[in-house]
Amino acid sequence: MPARGDQPRRFPAHAGRLRPWERFTIGLVLVLIAAIVVALSMSDVQTHPPGPPVKQKSTPAVERFALGGGPGSSVLTAPGSVPFPTAPQDNQRLTAALAPVRRHHTGTFAAGVIDVTTGAVAVFHGGRLFHTASIVKVDILATLLLQRQRARTPLSNRQRMLAAEMIENSDNLAATDLWDAIGRGGGLRKANRKLGLRHTTPGQGVYWGLTSTTVDDQLRLLADLTSRNSPLSARSRSYELGLMRHVAAGQAWGVTAAATRGTRSAVKNGWLPDGSYTTWVINSIGVIHDGGSEILVAVLSKDQPSESAGIAQAEAAARAVVSAIIHGRPAALPRGRHAYRAASVGGPRGPRPVQ
Repeated sequence: MPARGDQPRRFPAHAGRLRPWERFTIGLVLVLIAAIVVALSMSDVQTHPPGPPVKQKSTPAVERFALGGGPGSSVLTAPGSVPFPTAPQDNQRLTAALAPVRRHHTGTFAAGVIDVTTGAVAVFHGGRLFHTASIVKVDILATLLLQRQRARTPLSNRQRMLAAEMIENSDNLAATDLWDAIGRGGGLRKANRKLGLRHTTPGQGVYWGLTSTTVDDQLRLLADLTSRNSPLSARSRSYELGLMRHVAAGQAWGVTAAATRGTRSAVKNGWLPDGSYTTWVINSIGVIHDGGSEILVAVLSKDQPSESAGIAQAEAAARAVVSAIIHGRPAALPRGRHAYRAASVGGPRGPRPVQ
């Protein structure tokens, strides 16, 4: 008996020559399938007609910051965003302009500037961490405004009163009330993800003044207050900047020193002594004007030997960065180690409450 593998193959019953009606049926089915495929292809072409490639418009620097990306350092580039490095000559001018400030002052500081008009951006130690002191109040109000936008409800009359006290007079009790209202650090952290602040860590518990931040993040926050691409609505941006333009006369120091005489600038400052009152944190952020230019400036510092010395350095740094980015030359420094307008509010003062 032949092996199983040698068994003769038996063809199925349907093998062999097809009958005429079978050939006709199969041909008809194939024609119908081809017609359906062609029809679907034509439908897709009509639904999605080819067109010329969309040309992307360039985005001003301030809008890139508001979108969470930006130039300067790796800190300024959000994950997944396209990096926009600063022009080397801008950073070189900024470093050169700040050299006299570093020679004539003590303490550690960082500074950054954006010229909204030209898109120029320059930073000095943009990723260095500092405690915010009272400049976090700008972030607190931005968080509250975002939350109200999401809920589609305006600020209450009490919230408006507290916001005005917090920004214009730097009132700490008002800040604490609004810090509680936004959900403290958790609320701030969630809002900052939308605002693009990637390296700002909220203070624990009630200690909003011990929030840590960078110049890069503060420039982003200022961009959120001035850019159309901000998560904040036009009404929210106008409202917060309006409060910052009307700070109490005794607090109109810091970056306002670089403003053109007679123009209105928006500013928020912060000052915080360490536990032993031997050194100070002095910060200043704001939007200033120089001729027809709108400029965003952030100056953060720590280890200042006194409040007035830190304010003097903040003002000197603000003048230097604006002069470098606008005029391309170092700002002239007053004579003497501390010959600057010490605080714009009557000179040196004794210790004050945490701000």
